[in-house]
Amino acid sequence: MPINQPLDDAALDQIFRSARTYNGFLDRSVSEEQLHAIWDLMKMGPTSANCLPARIVWCASQDAKEKLAALAMPENGEKILSAPVTAIIGMDLEFHEELPDLFPHTDARSWFAGNDELIQSTAFRNSSLQGAYFIIAARALGLDTGPMSGFDNDAVDAAFYAGTSIKSNFISTLGYGDPDSIFDRSPRPEFSRFNSIA
Repeated sequence: MPINQPLDDAALDQIFRSARTYNGFLDRSVSEEQLHAIWDLMKMGPTSANCLPARIVWCASQDAKEKLAALAMPENGEKILSAPVTAIIGMDLEFHEELPDLFPHTDARSWFAGNDELIQSTAFRNSSLQGAYFIIAARALGLDTGPMSGFDNDAVDAAFYAGTSIKSNFISTLGYGDPDSIFDRSPRPEFSRFNSIA
């Protein structure tokens, strides 16, 4: 198997160094094909026992965006309404029911069944990971994001995940970022400030 080579600087800039969190977006649509392409990349990122607990509602219609915006802080509501799409990154608290298919090597479902604390921590941690993969996938495909909290989780769950075992984690706008909507980048400290090597 060939050894992976580092990505070039242009790719690293697009995914990390030059990428920003956008507060507004250009008047350019995002297609359903692009949403599928994001999923097809982000699903490849690692999760515990391939549990893949994230469940996403892609708010692309005006009705869906208005419904979501009404459940967010006013500033975030404006961002949602101005974006082509906003993704609700949810977590399925019954993700373990899918494990016989997703992780057939062993009886992984039994690790979680009846253990609510483990289910909650696993779903939250791994759907958060998948949310990060969503951001990286979107950037890799030439799109920009605006991940945020600042919404009523319970109300969003009732509006978008009613009758399911899914709870919202965070939301993110998606589109082609408007450079006029961002401010100077906040500090990113050097390695020695927050790291140690043991």
